[in-house]
Amino acid sequence: MSNVSASFPWYYRPLSWLLMGLASLPLAVLYVIADGIYLLLAYGLRYRWKVITENLGKAFPKKSAAEVERLGKDFYRHFSQVVVEILKLQTISAEELRRRARFQNPEVMENAFQQGRTVLSLGSHAGNWEWILSSAATYFPGKSHGVYKPLSNKFFEYFMRRLRTRLGAELVPMRDTLRDMIRQRGQTRTLALLTDQAAGPEDQPYWTDFLHQDTGFYTGADRLAARFQCPVLYVGIRRVRRGYYDIILTELYDGVSPIGADEHFITEAFARQLERDIQAAPAEYLWSHRRWKHKR
Repeated sequence: MSNVSASFPWYYRPLSWLLMGLASLPLAVLYVIADGIYLLLAYGLRYRWKVITENLGKAFPKKSAAEVERLGKDFYRHFSQVVVEILKLQTISAEELRRRARFQNPEVMENAFQQGRTVLSLGSHAGNWEWILSSAATYFPGKSHGVYKPLSNKFFEYFMRRLRTRLGAELVPMRDTLRDMIRQRGQTRTLALLTDQAAGPEDQPYWTDFLHQDTGFYTGADRLAARFQCPVLYVGIRRVRRGYYDIILTELYDGVSPIGADEHFITEAFARQLERDIQAAPAEYLWSHRRWKHKR
């Protein structure tokens, strides 16, 4: 685990103790708490309900209002479980996480590692996205790095960094991605990016039809793969049952073939894979963020 120092105001100490106490509870107990969170979200707070139902209505235009309402509540149930599962990363053992979040085809990553390659792993806010990096750190020790956006709140930045690196993963601030790639050129590792956030005009996004919407995607993976000749994998995750996930790797680019004229074919392939996964399990995507807030 990378060095994570605790430099936050003293008045966050009680919250830190509370969260650590909760994380020490068995997952079976935490899922009871998750059921309570679900009821509070679905029938009390209605957290970001308008954003959720608008997103679902746009993504699934053939569904009725009642079906969208049901999907929204299914999302709340999924989200509540993911919240406690993420918290459990503070105490879960590497053995238990490997049992609960299993790479179905780790050889896809291992084949690239055998060639001494840096691999770009593209993920999204689907399933339990936070378990993927920590699980990868148990499958591929010393080789799992994740790009992340630092939080402005000092306590939550400390808490989430410790949570994410506890089982051996390393973190790279988003603004340092290119510098990190140059510094570690030729290292055998995977650099994971969540590339489904809503890219704004200043990001010069790649626009494509995604879930029936004109959608802008970040193009960092295209540029990094072209510059460093990195293999690129799509990382899909699906819930098998409560508390258990399958992680599936799909090669998008082998790191050898010429990029050609279609400079954004990696991002396009990522969008198509993600679209299929969302359509297969619509409640397991993070619908509470404004995915289509930017226009071309």
